[in-house]
Amino acid sequence: MLFIQTHYGAEVAAFHGLQNKTLIRKPGSGREEVTGHGKIAAPSASPRDLACMHLTHLLARWQPLWRPLPFQHPVLPWEADYPELGAMLRSLTDEDCARLEDDPFTDSPLARWLPVEALAELVTLPALSARNATKLPEAWCQHVGGRKWQQIEAFAERLAFIPGQKLVEWCAGKGHLSRTLARLLESEVSALEWQQALCDQGQALAERQGVALRMCRQDVLAPEVADALKPDSHLMALHACGDLHVRLLELAAERGSAVTLAPCCYQRTTAEHYRPLSREGRRLCERFGLSLSREDLALAVQETVTAPRNVRLNRQKASAWRLGFDELQRELRGLDAYLPVPSLAYGALPSSFEGFCHWAADRKAITLPDGIDWARHEQAGWRRHGEVARLELVRHLFRRPLEVWLARDRARMLEEAGLAVELGTFCKRSLTPRNLMLRARAPA
Repeated sequence: MLFIQTHYGAEVAAFHGLQNKTLIRKPGSGREEVTGHGKIAAPSASPRDLACMHLTHLLARWQPLWRPLPFQHPVLPWEADYPELGAMLRSLTDEDCARLEDDPFTDSPLARWLPVEALAELVTLPALSARNATKLPEAWCQHVGGRKWQQIEAFAERLAFIPGQKLVEWCAGKGHLSRTLARLLESEVSALEWQQALCDQGQALAERQGVALRMCRQDVLAPEVADALKPDSHLMALHACGDLHVRLLELAAERGSAVTLAPCCYQRTTAEHYRPLSREGRRLCERFGLSLSREDLALAVQETVTAPRNVRLNRQKASAWRLGFDELQRELRGLDAYLPVPSLAYGALPSSFEGFCHWAADRKAITLPDGIDWARHEQAGWRRHGEVARLELVRHLFRRPLEVWLARDRARMLEEAGLAVELGTFCKRSLTPRNLMLRARAPA
């Protein structure tokens, strides 16, 4: 019988189970019972099932700390219970804060309070093996951005294509991935894209390059998309968002189609609350009390290590100005409550803090009086920005675990449909933080 025991702080280890209790599943009973000694008896569970179970438990156990958004609260709700954690975070140097933002799991002072080591182990996934290791000609990357091309190369290397399969790209854009695979595999590819302009551009590129690509204008959420899919279809998508990639997985499960998917943007969904895709995911959420809102799902994709420096600096300024306006609006309204302000497209940020505040006040119907000390409120915004960045480190610690949990839920749904599934990484994190890949096929 396999036992898993829980400890937190310096002695925590992966697969340590439920805190202060044990659940044993009795053979044939379908039920679990508490036995004591802080261990989980799991005689029939695979290591992967145990990992998913423990990951669910940790996400649920620490929800009160990773769910609150620091920019909404001058003092976070959990600080009453963990005052030393809050004080430690606020005392971090800029260098330590930047280091932990980049790598939340290494030499983390948060390990005194949170299960850093266990989370680090649970998010470690294998690099998927290459199936098409041929170096792609440089000429093929024409009309594709450098980083995007590297992602396409890594994805194409790991596509588990079997001759005779009909390749279908989901949410294809201009079909850059499809054109590459049509050339590499010498096979016709169908590319589904709902924007006609992108279809036209992609088809024109394919024809100029002599590539066997068929761009199809198609809303992948429409019912008729299912008619085009067969058991010999191989569905693929590089960073398809939310409901779009969920629809791909649902159809693959229904038709038994092969899948190669790098999921992205889990929060782009019409549902306000996440319903796990797999039966096992729903069971674990119910068992441990894990509940995810659409806002929670956004945490899984917040890491942006690939953003250019000027983009990062612009985001920091926008964040500081928003926080400065937040302090100003609390003062003017006499109400110590966060007031959401609409997002601004990149490049649309006003040239000054004062200009930003006028823009935000107009959007929220707030009258700005004369005599506002703009410099004071801007400085307060930058001060709050530094504080929020430090308090966000708690959420950062659970960012990758949540993403891995969502990917495991997708993998388990395909397994429950009878497909053989692999989950791992297809490229280094430095190329894209969204480097998880699902490969699925009908069993041999």
